[in-house]
Amino acid sequence: MTDQIKTEGGNAAFHNFINDFADVTDPLERRRLALEKIDNAKFGWYHVRAIMVAGVGFMTDAYDIFAINLGVSMMTYVYWNGSIPDSTQTLLKVSTSVGTVIGQLGFGYLADAAGRKAVYGIELIIMICATILQCTAGHSPAIEFPAILTFYRIIMGIGIGGDYPLSSIITSEFATTKWRGAIMGAVFANQGWGQLLAGIVAIISVAGYKDQLHYANSGKECTYECQKACDQMWRILVGFGCVPGMGALYFRLTIPESPRYTFDVSQELDKATADAAKFVSGEHGNAEVGDIEYLQDTDAVAPATPSYSPPKASFKDFCSHFGQWKHGKILLGTAGTWFMLDIAYYGLGLNTANILTTIGYASSKNVYWKLYNQAAGNLILICAGSIPGYWFSVATMDIIGRKPVQLMGFGILTVLFCIIGFAYNKVGDHGLLALYILAQFFQNFGPNTTTFIVPGECFPTRYRSTAHGISAASETVRRMDVG
Repeated sequence: MTDQIKTEGGNAAFHNFINDFADVTDPLERRRLALEKIDNAKFGWYHVRAIMVAGVGFMTDAYDIFAINLGVSMMTYVYWNGSIPDSTQTLLKVSTSVGTVIGQLGFGYLADAAGRKAVYGIELIIMICATILQCTAGHSPAIEFPAILTFYRIIMGIGIGGDYPLSSIITSEFATTKWRGAIMGAVFANQGWGQLLAGIVAIISVAGYKDQLHYANSGKECTYECQKACDQMWRILVGFGCVPGMGALYFRLTIPESPRYTFDVSQELDKATADAAKFVSGEHGNAEVGDIEYLQDTDAVAPATPSYSPPKASFKDFCSHFGQWKHGKILLGTAGTWFMLDIAYYGLGLNTANILTTIGYASSKNVYWKLYNQAAGNLILICAGSIPGYWFSVATMDIIGRKPVQLMGFGILTVLFCIIGFAYNKVGDHGLLALYILAQFFQNFGPNTTTFIVPGECFPTRYRSTAHGISAASETVRRMDVG
């Protein structure tokens, strides 16, 4: 009887498909059968579970961006009597981005060097621990509050950054060809739920502390009870961001190795057959252009002991591969488009509270109404623009295609930003609000989603995570400039 070689891992969200073909002796045939099963799988509930598990990192990322946006307003009354220095505000908002760059590049490389399974879940542990530590930060004679909070936010950024390449490539490598764009888009659309959750937690917190806040009509009138309430509110708001991650941690730590990685990079063909069954996205997946290219280059034809030696990943091979214009232009394109997009996306996102004040929605000097209106205004903007945009992308990505959606989004955003910039004093408050909502919609039903999906699809397996990390890091560098 043929010995069956199986791999570890697999759970309700990520099925191990490679083990389904562990009794097939020909490794190339096992590869074909495993990937074919992934490709032809029908969409099911396990895909939904996988989307939720993979999407938790993006929910946390978006939650943090909008939580710190509102949290800084609360901290202002505790530490700066209602008027925070611009430099400190900028530092707190963009500090996460410093760590994000490190995480995107570092985890991107590690996922290619050590394997997806080996590192997936570590980034979520970092996010959870750093979030909890932020809630314990306070001023002391030895170190000022902004300094310690900035340090914890940089650490959290490393985890957030690592989630970008990992969740993208794992979803891509386990997703069926037919619905891969929709599945990857749904993972990324968890950013919308993160924004919504931050707004809900903020508005509940502010409403719960109304009695301690409503009497203060300015920062100077925010005395002990008011300051204590604000201090507790921002800690609740920031700390709640780790709750979704705790629910998904088990599934990430028990994920199977990506079958494509096992076949194409680690080259353990017997072991790889067992891995394909453990599907990250459920029961689907698809063959990549890079996978086909190296199979066409192999000289092996003998079914029993095939010579199967795809290119080995190395710095020299990386430079050689992307040094060719036909490959290098793809990396330049994914990094460049992400870089150009995020001056708008994070510029608007990090400064939503300021925009709401400018249009008169949060212009009240009363502490309670100022914070309440900022939270409510965020909910309005998110529900009206951001969330519908994400799900329009999910619904149409595999029908319209990535390129048309991206070009359409960039084109419409160009027009909208020109109107906002050149007619700022003429459109009025209501007109500015409408333009802002449209911009949020077409960012997400456009380049914000496609710039995440495309890098997870267009690079060879051995450099897919590294290249995605480089692409994502380019936008994060731009994000720091925006803040």
